[in-house]
Amino acid sequence: MISSAMRVALGPDVRGSHFLDATALQWQPSDTPGFDLVTLFENPSNGESTALMRVEPGASTGSHSHDLFEEIYVLDGDFSDEERTYLRGQYCVRSPGTLHTAASEHGCVLLLIYRSTAAPSP
Repeated sequence: MISSAMRVALGPDVRGSHFLDATALQWQPSDTPGFDLVTLFENPSNGESTALMRVEPGASTGSHSHDLFEEIYVLDGDFSDEERTYLRGQYCVRSPGTLHTAASEHGCVLLLIYRSTAAPSP
C-alpha cells in the first residue's frame, strides 16, 4: 500500500494493489471557478490520471480540449457539453484534441479518466 494519503502515483518502482480512501481527501479548486477535483491516481510519466470532479450549479467552461482520451462517468447530478446533457449513470468518451465545453445546471459529481493514446512499450 502507498503511504501517501493524497493520491496513488504510479512509477517504475510501484507494484501491486493500492488502497485510497477518497472520502478522506479534500476537494481542490481547479483553474476554472466552480470546478473542484480530487485526484485519485496519476502517472506522471504519461499524464494519465483518474479523478473525481465536483461541478457547482451553474458553473461552465469555454471550449477546450485535452491531449489524452477523456472518459466521463456521471456519479450524481447533471453534466452537459455542446452536444447533450448527461445524467447519473451516463458515460461519455472523447478522443484527444476534441473541442468541447463543460457545464452543469444543477451541479454534479463526475469520475474522470484520462488515458494515453500511446501503445505500451514492450
